[in-house]
Order: sequence, then C-alpha cells, then structure tokens
Amino acid sequence: MFLSLEVSRMTLLRSLAFLLGIAAVLLALRSAIQTFVLPRSARDRLTGMVFLAVRRLFDLRIRWIHSYRDQDRIMAFYAPLSLLVLLPTWLGIILAGYMAMFWSLGAPSWGQAFWLSGSSLFTLGFATADTRSQQILIFSEATIGLILVALLIAYLPTMYGAFSRREAAVTLLEIRAGSPPSAAEMLTRFHRLGILDHLNHQWVQWEQWFADLGESHTSLAALVFFRSPQPEHSWLTAAGTVLDAAALMASTVDVPRDAQAELCIRAGFVALRQIADFFRIPYNPDPHFPQDPISICRQEFDEVYQRFAAEGIPVKPDQEQAWRDFAGWRVNYDTVLLSLALMIHAPYAPWTSDRSPVLPLGQGQPARPIHWAR
Repeated sequence: MFLSLEVSRMTLLRSLAFLLGIAAVLLALRSAIQTFVLPRSARDRLTGMVFLAVRRLFDLRIRWIHSYRDQDRIMAFYAPLSLLVLLPTWLGIILAGYMAMFWSLGAPSWGQAFWLSGSSLFTLGFATADTRSQQILIFSEATIGLILVALLIAYLPTMYGAFSRREAAVTLLEIRAGSPPSAAEMLTRFHRLGILDHLNHQWVQWEQWFADLGESHTSLAALVFFRSPQPEHSWLTAAGTVLDAAALMASTVDVPRDAQAELCIRAGFVALRQIADFFRIPYNPDPHFPQDPISICRQEFDEVYQRFAAEGIPVKPDQEQAWRDFAGWRVNYDTVLLSLALMIHAPYAPWTSDRSPVLPLGQGQPARPIHWAR
C-alpha cells in the first residue's frame, strides 16, 4: 500500500513538473514573440523585468558620476546590453522548462535532465535519449534554440534601420536649431536666411518623422533607450524643439496660418503619448490651459517674444493672446515630454530636459524607474 502511494506521489510530481516545464517554455516563447515578432505595441512583463533589472545596475553605476559625457558614455550601453541579456534569459527559462519535462519523462536525475536539456538547446549533441518521447523533446528544444538566435539576428537590422532613420533627422536639426537645440534659435535662423515663410516643408518632414517614431518606438520599444551617436543629441530633445517651434509659429509669429504646422504638433504629441502609454506614464488625455498648467512660465515666453521682435521676426501684436495660444498647444505634450526626458536621461535642452522633476543627466541624480514591467 505504501509502495502504491509512493508511486502515485511520484507520478503526480512528474506530471506537475511536465506541466510547469511546458508553462516555462511557453512563457519564454511568448516573451520572444511579443518583443521580436509582433508588429504592434505590446508590453511584455518578462522583457520589462530584464530591462528594469539592468537599469537598476546602470543607475547604481552612474549615481556618483557628475560628468555628463561620462554618464552618457555609460548609458549608451544600457539598451544594447539589455537586449543581449534577453537571449540568455529566454534560453535559461527554456533550459529549465525542458529539464522538468525530461525529468518527468524518465530522466534518472535532475543532473541527467540538465545534461539532456543543455545538449538539445545548444544543439551540441553530446547527450542522447532512448525513448521516443524524450527524442521528440530533444528535437523540439533544438528547434526553439535555433529560432531564438535567428530572431535576435533578424531583429537587430530592423532596429538599427529605424535608429538610422531617426538619427538622420536629429543630426540635421543641429544645423537648423543649434546644439543644444532650441525652438527660438530654429525660427531665428530661418528668419535670418529669409525662409521663415518656407517652413511648410519642414513641418511635413517632421510629421512623417513623428509617425515613424510612434510606430517604431512602441513596436521596437528598446529604441526609446538607444542614445544618439553624439552626446548632446537626443531624439526626445529634437522632438521637443520641433514641437515648440511649430507651436510658436502657430501662436506667436505673425505669418499666414500654416495648417501643416498644426498637423505636425498633433502628430508629435500623439507619437509621444503612444510611447508614454507603452511605459504607462500618466498624463491628462484632454488637457486645457490654464486649468492644466505647463512647465514654461510666462516670463520665458515673453523673453522669446521680445527676442523675436528684436530680430525683426513679425510677431502678433496681442502678446497676451499669443501666450494663451502657445500654452494651449504646449499643454498637449508638456507632461509626456518632460516625463520621457527623465526616463531616458535626456541631455540638456531648453524647455525640455532643463525642467524635469529631477536634475537632467550629468547632475548625479538617479532616474525614475521605468514602468515597462508593470
């Protein structure tokens, strides 16, 4: 009787181990598909936990480093390293899952199950099985291991293609808006060149850039943390500069109304909100000024208004109305812009990372934890 109970108990344990093994393998496969294959925004808890764990280590590393360039150099490794850590994480989970399944199908010990699983996953072939069921597991595990490696190899060119498209526009913005980029400087330069009324083409290009940004930085979310080749450049400060420049054109500069500038603003705040939604950054989806304040104070706006007037840029005569109109545009992206600047440790740029809840990168402050894993 006791022997029968022991056999039943062992059978139950092996069955449970098999089910847990399948669950672990499916968890890893689901995470890989959502991260590498699914062509839409989809948060994955396991991927988020990996990125968050690596981020904690990087935050500890840069906590006491006060040089901006040194911090930027270190943070440049964050996203690539996190992606590389994903692969052994998935492989480790699959290894453990198949260990449980090999043991449940008759492997004499956990050590032998590990031997079989490791040989199969990495297609080393030094361990073989006698039973048909274990041979099926060997073939399936080897196939999964090859697929995961192939997915990572195929994923990287897609990601770096999107990265190159993003950075081309960011680099060109330095010519137009200075470094660090400034919306006021951008419009001033266009005025000095006598092409202030020819900005329509710029707004079209940046509208397309924002559309690509919203799609690529949610379906390939690691791109959000890929830093620009130049330490002073950032996709986010570029986005904030263009949005502020378009908002100033629509509200303050006295030129015929250009609907394309307004479309560019809308494309921009929609893209930033899509990224904020992915990382679960809170914001008011329907803000209104002055009920919802913005981070730009009236004095800062007045200084830009007076600078434009001194440069000979035509400004609208009603300065009060111009301020209200500018704030009405800015309120749509103010919160998400500042929150994302804090999350990615954006470099200094006026009206963007210079007013985050903590000091910008280079001031020795830790970043707010990302919310990918929630």
